[in-house]
Amino acid sequence: MSADTHQSGPFEVVIAGGGVAAIETASALSQLAGGLVSLTLLTPNQEFFYRPMTIHEPFGGAPAKRYPLARIAKTLDAELIEDRFAWVDRTTRTAHLASGGQLHYDALVLCLGAAARTRYEHAVTIEGRHGDELRDLVDRIDGGQVSRLALVVPERLAWPLPLYEVALMSAARAAAKDIELAITFLTSERAPLEIFGESASRGVSKLLGERRIELITSLRCEIPSAGEILISPDRRAGGPWRTSVDPEPRRLSADQVVSLPELYGPHVRGLPGADNGFIPVDLHCRVRGVERVYAAGDATDFAVKHGGIAAQQADAAAESIAALAGAPVKPQPFRPAIQGMLLTGAEPYYLSAWIIGGHASGSQLTSEATWAPPSKIAAKHLVAYLEQIGR
Repeated sequence: MSADTHQSGPFEVVIAGGGVAAIETASALSQLAGGLVSLTLLTPNQEFFYRPMTIHEPFGGAPAKRYPLARIAKTLDAELIEDRFAWVDRTTRTAHLASGGQLHYDALVLCLGAAARTRYEHAVTIEGRHGDELRDLVDRIDGGQVSRLALVVPERLAWPLPLYEVALMSAARAAAKDIELAITFLTSERAPLEIFGESASRGVSKLLGERRIELITSLRCEIPSAGEILISPDRRAGGPWRTSVDPEPRRLSADQVVSLPELYGPHVRGLPGADNGFIPVDLHCRVRGVERVYAAGDATDFAVKHGGIAAQQADAAAESIAALAGAPVKPQPFRPAIQGMLLTGAEPYYLSAWIIGGHASGSQLTSEATWAPPSKIAAKHLVAYLEQIGR
């Protein structure tokens, strides 16, 4: 038993957050450590909802499922506190709450998510939290008010897959309704969904071509006014723009421009911070240089922001905490594997890749999932747990 292993009394674990990473952490600890840990779920939310499927709702998909957090806490034998995490005193192992309250912890897991900020004032920003903007877009396409649609992935990449889904589902809907719709997809990536690697990227490029979606990569965009787009080469990306002299920005026009937000970290007081306020973590998802504090999900400094990655980080943190609490667990490091379902307006496709040294390996785009069950988010504990409580 290591000097830092818990030796007596209930091991108090505070999990701050109410999303994928938080629920995965709680359900993993419940299975790994059982009665050895006392769980507290700290969140200002009353519901957990399956956000990845909200992108599908405006296109006629089933509503994203919602689960009361009170019920989740009860089934996991956790205390639920409806409050917002404020800051941490790591010397006294105290989590401070927005209300002024305090919680002692033996281990603290920060699943705080990231803050979404609008990059382009004159574009519709798809945040994934609700579908109002997309519903309005779909209504305008159906009504013939949008004949030229532009979708823009900004330079500071977050998770571009939802925008590809909007492009593909918009094209499929327009074709089904015999509506004329020209779609241009503009991205700072060197290739479509390049995070998944060359093989998957080629498959996505083929899909876009089959749907007659124009693709322009390796660029920077500005949107000075509604429907007006200025594009120029992104020198960081290289690509087809290479010339000895910078070209004048190319000007495009569209009836509607849709973009993704840029993401920023939570800037946690009491902890070290990485670029743009994200939380730096090691391979076991411990906050670097801080004892007994962990982080998982979009709040961390790992570049890929995706529910499956959040769940994998949560698993790594839960295993480390379970071992500290005295459970017979050998903690495994975080080994990122991206597994994503690509909604197309017809049958979905499935993308997968391992991330090694910041680069994709074993890239695949398949018509059948390479993981089970074939859910939008691949998670070791969460998917089975939600299926169980949803019966």
